[in-house]
Amino acid sequence: MSTVQASETPTLLLVGSSGGHLAQLLALRPWYERWPRCWVTFDTPEAVSLLAGEELVAAHHPTTRNIPNLLRNAWLAVRVLRRRQVAAVVTTGAGVAVPFVVLARLRRIPTIYIEVYDRIDTPTLTARLCRPFLSAMLVQWDEQRRQYPEATVVGTLL
Repeated sequence: MSTVQASETPTLLLVGSSGGHLAQLLALRPWYERWPRCWVTFDTPEAVSLLAGEELVAAHHPTTRNIPNLLRNAWLAVRVLRRRQVAAVVTTGAGVAVPFVVLARLRRIPTIYIEVYDRIDTPTLTARLCRPFLSAMLVQWDEQRRQYPEATVVGTLL
């Protein structure tokens, strides 16, 4: 696990909770493997194992209805976005994504949200919170466009 480091190279920032959110981001490997990247997720044994050899910034959890950790992650987002040149923020959620998306957008950094594959009939809270700050909304099912008519369908990641 690395600490937040200064960087001159434009970096792709992949942000997501551990578990299924992280698994869906990992499924993008053929796309992101050619880019310098940094991951923001929770410091869980599973995440550390899956991201072995990758640059990882540990976010604070739990994030669900936890205002202190939201504030900690907002401060983490400020530090990460200040110390490195971020080319884009890509996320599948959940709560850890909100401060990174909002602050990145305020800094005019492109923000891409991929709605998770298991929420077909209703939008996730994180997507609803991030939506006003997104450069692009991607969904995995045609049915998800009922909630997100502006979204691009990319197909299932898993």
